[in-house]
This record gives sequence, structure tokens and C-alpha cells, in this order.
Amino acid sequence: MERPAWAPRGIDISVPSVSRIYDFYLGGSHNFEVDREAARRAMEFMPGLPKIMQANRAFMRRAVRFAAAEGITQFLDIGSGIPTFGSVHEVARAVSPEARVMYVDHDPVAVAHSEVVLAGDERADVLAADLRKPREILDSPQVRGLIDQNRPVALLLVAILHFVEDMDDPYAAVAELRDSLAPGSLLVLSHASYEGIPLPPERAEGAVDVYKDIRNPLVMRSREAIARFFEGYDMVEPGLVPMPRWRPETAPEDEDAYSFSGFAGVGRKA
Repeated sequence: MERPAWAPRGIDISVPSVSRIYDFYLGGSHNFEVDREAARRAMEFMPGLPKIMQANRAFMRRAVRFAAAEGITQFLDIGSGIPTFGSVHEVARAVSPEARVMYVDHDPVAVAHSEVVLAGDERADVLAADLRKPREILDSPQVRGLIDQNRPVALLLVAILHFVEDMDDPYAAVAELRDSLAPGSLLVLSHASYEGIPLPPERAEGAVDVYKDIRNPLVMRSREAIARFFEGYDMVEPGLVPMPRWRPETAPEDEDAYSFSGFAGVGRKA
């Protein structure tokens, strides 16, 4: 298999990666045939997967604009993936030119790309780390150098928690991150769920099984289970809702039915 110039040395390009599959769904070019093949297999069961990913990105951009308009100038994006057009630093700086953004991902391809995109940017950086180990993120020299943890931060956990299994206790990780945030900080979160998918659950399960096969289990949680991640936060209106219904800029009725799969919300730490 030909290794493209942008693929960092030392990564196994014969194994699909969640962030490269996501990049493929968004129409990006940083993915391999092995990723495209896994994506196409999942789409055989759930053809609207690209629409779900696009709805996630659109929610993220609206939430970042909201946070910047609320005066937040620091963003911590965990599970940030491969930077595509309309990344957090671009969206935030359109509102707040001095915004600082720390990207965190455990996929070496996502980290390598972010390094290229952010080269020479003194107010944005990327860290290779895992959401399941919050202390390693919070105590890292990069995060400490860029983010003032005594001031409000927008913590982004967009389309990431459904890749953390219950045995890895995602609630404890999210609570540890929350406890480190200054009052007035925001949690921006979206999560996959069988609720809202315009398909019978057993058909949607076929797509979930594809992720299991590539050793990246996709954990579908109920709205109630997703709401638990917001313990310790006051929900910002309109609460925890399907992605197109969170402060829409266009009529939600015009959205594809698949974009209502899963839930999104923003909470404010008191």
C-alpha cells in the first residue's frame, strides 16, 4: 500500500481509524482505502451517517460561536479529530480574534495533521492524549502553557464519548474535567443514540457492529444516560436536544432526517 506524504511514520495504515472515517464522511481527503471500506460497510446499514457527522460539525460551530459571544476566549477540544474547514480556532476567532484553542486527540494521524495546520500559530496547539486520562491532559505542559485554568473554558466533547465504553467510566473522566474548570465554563457535548435514527434499531446495530469489528466500539446511550454527563452544570437553553434543534440558524424541518440521530447540548458550570 502506498504511504502518502501526509501519513506520519510509524502508524499502521492497514487498520481503520475513527477520525479518518469521520474525515471521509465529511468529504475530507485524509483517509485511506481501509477507512473508506469500513465507512461504506457502516453506510450499508445506515446510509445517513455522513449527514449525522455534518450535523455534529454544524452543532459544534454554532456552540463555539455561542461560547465566544458569551465572552469565552479559551477552548479545550478533546477528541478533535482531523482539522477540516471550519475548525474550532477559525470559528472562535471570527467572533473573538484572541481566542486560544487546545486540540487533544489520541489518533496519531489527527495529531500530525493538526501540527501541520497549526504550525506557527501561537494561540493554538495540539496534544496527543486520551480522554480516559484527564489528569494527563490537564497537567500537560502544552495545556498549562496555553489555557489559564482559573478563567472560563469551553470544553468540547463532540462525538467522542460514544467511543468510551462504560467499563472505562466516561462519567468519572467528564466529572474530573468539570472539577478542573473555572466557574462560568461551558461543556459542549454531542453523543450518538438509537433515539432519533430513522431506522429500526436492529438495522442501525449493523453499523454499530462495523465499529466493533474495527476495535472501536460505538456505545449508543439513551438521552437519560447522556444527560448524566451534564451533572454539575446548568443547561443552556434549549437543553439536551437533537443536534439541528440546538439554537438553529436555519429551519430544522429542512434538515435531513438522519441529522436528528443522537443528542447535543451545552451546560454552564455554576
